[in-house]
Amino acid sequence: MSETPDSAVRTYIDTHRTAFLDDLAGWLRIPSVSAQPEHAADVRRSAEWLAAKLKETGFPTAEVWPTDGAPAVFAEWPADDPQAPTVLVYGHHDVQPAAREDGWDSDPFEPVIRSGRLHARGAADDKGQVFFHTLGVRAHLAATGRTAPAVHLKLLIEGEEESGSPNFRTLVEQHAGRLAADTVIVSDTGMWSADTPTVCTGMRGLAECEITLHGPEQDIHSGSFGGAVPNPATAAAHLVSALHDEHARVAIPGFYDGVTELTDRERELFAELPFDEEQWLRTAKSTATHGEAGHTTLERIWARPTAEVNGIGGGYQGPGSKTIIPSSAMVKLSFRLVAGQDPDHIEKAVRAWAADRLPAGIRHDITFGAATRPCLTPLDHPALQSVVRAMGRAFQQPVRFTREGGSGPAADLQDVLGAPVLFLGISIPSDGWHAPNEKVELDLLLKGVETAAYLWGDLGENWRDAH
Repeated sequence: MSETPDSAVRTYIDTHRTAFLDDLAGWLRIPSVSAQPEHAADVRRSAEWLAAKLKETGFPTAEVWPTDGAPAVFAEWPADDPQAPTVLVYGHHDVQPAAREDGWDSDPFEPVIRSGRLHARGAADDKGQVFFHTLGVRAHLAATGRTAPAVHLKLLIEGEEESGSPNFRTLVEQHAGRLAADTVIVSDTGMWSADTPTVCTGMRGLAECEITLHGPEQDIHSGSFGGAVPNPATAAAHLVSALHDEHARVAIPGFYDGVTELTDRERELFAELPFDEEQWLRTAKSTATHGEAGHTTLERIWARPTAEVNGIGGGYQGPGSKTIIPSSAMVKLSFRLVAGQDPDHIEKAVRAWAADRLPAGIRHDITFGAATRPCLTPLDHPALQSVVRAMGRAFQQPVRFTREGGSGPAADLQDVLGAPVLFLGISIPSDGWHAPNEKVELDLLLKGVETAAYLWGDLGENWRDAH
């Protein structure tokens, strides 16, 4: 009996499994820690290793792109059909710092397999999830008899994601023409659990600021002047107390302008997930949930905007008392944004809100950092449906939907390239990103390979109107 396309993919993956894992282990041995200057040469070596391996995989173009910091890798493999959609895969090759004394059971840069799990720094975040695309595209070609992918396939693998991606947007803007794509696939994410495969449909954006309040020109005696001049520490407390209303909604005028509300269907899909709130609270090291009234915990962390106090200070902080009115105080705020919100609008709204809330005699400065825009792909988007079908074929069960409460550089790709961002990841919460003994489940890693093998054909066949 001849093989089906799916069995041909699985046979190819099984045949090449050992070589694939050996290659991945070789990459994981390179300590590409972008946050530590002493590893700058290792980060470059990691980029060069990946570019060479992508050429070996079959990519006609594979280049190391320098930045003002660590290098990125770009690769491209055009389809034979000029009308095929163009897909850009994003990931990163740098990793978090790691040392045996942090609590690792083995050397973090000497990969080891234990009980079906590959342990090493970067195994899940993000080298493993980048590397499954190399075997995935080869399995796609072998099972279909093609000599080139069914889509114009591009890869952009960043080298500074674990350091905050300080040069990423500039890199994308400089190379926007070569990076042009109909959709972006981010493989730097995860699933709900090993038993519940999921596809993420969006990430929140981020705006953050520090507000410094100035009162008297120096600390002054609270007995001689207290109650008669404004106190910047008290003003900071009043400012924070005015951040939310009694329903835990952000009380900044104009904050919710443009927010894309959850649909009834999205609420239903969130509710289908096997969410254990008590377990979630244990993970959060908290004893109670709290947030905007009228929304579930998952809705709050995935689909609602937030305002959080990240720091507050002013006045005497040492032991005992010091009866003063401090000369200054500060508040650090961050705002997670959802689809439809504009970081520039949020900055203006926060500035106006603070100015209106502070009393005479309190001067203030507000400094905003670089913002990250939110991204969201509609459930009915044809490229998203291709990801869902491909993952469903690989896992042989229904695929559910999540969002990501955090923020990342993927939004820059959407913003600069004007392409929808999709997420394809197979990592699970127990993989321990950034923690000792980081690992990836080998069965899930190979499901990622299989998903990628199906995805390019599905996109090529079902998204002909991408342009």
